Amino acid sequence: MAVGCLLVGAIAGSLISQGRRRRVARRPAGPTVAELLLRLVRSSDNGVLVLNRFGDMVLHNNRAEALGLVRDNRADPRARKASEQVVETDEDVEVDLSPLEARGRQPEAVVGHVRPLGDGFTVVEAVDHSEAARLEAVRRDFVANVSHELKTPVGAIALLTEAVLDAADDVDEVRRFGGKILHESTRLGTLVTELIALSRLQGAERLPDLNVVEVDAVVREALGRTKLSAESADIQVTADAPSGLLIEGDRTLLVTALSNLLENAVAYSPAGSPVSVSRRLVDGKVEIAVTDRGIGIAEEDQQRVFERFYRADKARSRATGGTGLGLAIVKHVAANHGGEVKLWSMPGTGSTFTLRLPVYKGASSNGSAPENPERIPRLVATSQEQGGKQ
Repeated sequence: MAVGCLLVGAIAGSLISQGRRRRVARRPAGPTVAELLLRLVRSSDNGVLVLNRFGDMVLHNNRAEALGLVRDNRADPRARKASEQVVETDEDVEVDLSPLEARGRQPEAVVGHVRPLGDGFTVVEAVDHSEAARLEAVRRDFVANVSHELKTPVGAIALLTEAVLDAADDVDEVRRFGGKILHESTRLGTLVTELIALSRLQGAERLPDLNVVEVDAVVREALGRTKLSAESADIQVTADAPSGLLIEGDRTLLVTALSNLLENAVAYSPAGSPVSVSRRLVDGKVEIAVTDRGIGIAEEDQQRVFERFYRADKARSRATGGTGLGLAIVKHVAANHGGEVKLWSMPGTGSTFTLRLPVYKGASSNGSAPENPERIPRLVATSQEQGGKQ
């Protein structure tokens, strides 16, 4: 009898063990659906917050904290209020969750979408629209600035033209007003040209095929473009010895960028003061520096001088006929060539703008031209040869 009981127990134990093994074998390998959903929530680019009917947090991800949806382990009051409304109406609600006060570098425009999950639970999904808001602000500023900048010379030309018509019998007055009309029309043409250049640099239009460019040729041509304005302002512009350095890029754009730096240096320097251009190779970057002994730029303005239409000295800029686009063009030319533009300045002492561009990779170890220049593909001609093509 005892043996029979033992045999029955052994068989039952064997059957139970087999059943457990079958259940273990049927269990799928890897994470469960719940675990995958939790991973999805945690890895989302949007802030995700789940609340119960009492407004208590059930689940949230790190992005929700980064967007301010959750602070000090508590849900944003605006999100909780919207959640209560969703529980009552069972309809989706959109709520503005943008920060109420500035706290350094943080999202500026956050929109929350609140949806019901049933049983009194709601989910709040916060989306960061800060970049779109910044772009829209830039667009509005750009349109406003362009409108203002274009109205000024156009209005001046209209008034001066009326003055010429009224003084048609006075040759001296006609000449005087005619000279002013020419000045304003030239300023208008320059503004339009620079706007077109800037839009191309910032837009989707790709740069022309890059060629190997001699840094010395770029410096020579830029100096040639600035010669007349420097002589008129009684500014002596000097350059260091030729370097033989090479870079890969678009020569016309590079000359434009360097010319803008030189024109700025001349415009904001007192008569008789020097302006210099130097070039050197530092850590695989060709540095072209323009140094003046002018009025300098205040520290609070140094980060903004590369913005479109920004002028540190508005009165001086108007007097010199500046458009406020020159340094913005320099910045984008440098960026499109894989480089950057650096600024050092001190009010009352002067400024140094430095273009830093990658050295041509096919050059020798010191960045200068190789011994056999014929091996360089499509080497750009010197400034004298290109003079008529600019």
